[in-house]
Amino acid sequence: MKPIKIKVQTTFKYLSFFNGLFKLTENELKVLAALIDNNQDSNLCSPTNKKKIAEILEIKDHNTLNNYVKRLKDKKAIIKDKANYKLNPMLVKQNRVIALIADELQ
Repeated sequence: MKPIKIKVQTTFKYLSFFNGLFKLTENELKVLAALIDNNQDSNLCSPTNKKKIAEILEIKDHNTLNNYVKRLKDKKAIIKDKANYKLNPMLVKQNRVIALIADELQ
């Protein structure tokens, strides 16, 4: 079986590739991509990060992002670890996820 290499230039496109597993809406993908691209904290969804993302995505109240955080957590795109949120390991680019697709069972 030959592996397939797919190049993606943006975090949004990278997340879109795996979206069949998570079933995120376009807005959820945008929020998650912005959280990843602008994360300066060990907590992906810290108040500082949410304020920055709200500004970038032109969301008037950064508390609105709490709704997105809950949905991303419910869909397992982010995981709560003690008091912090982190990205699902499957979505971390450095983990080099490899998917093998077989035509038939062996």
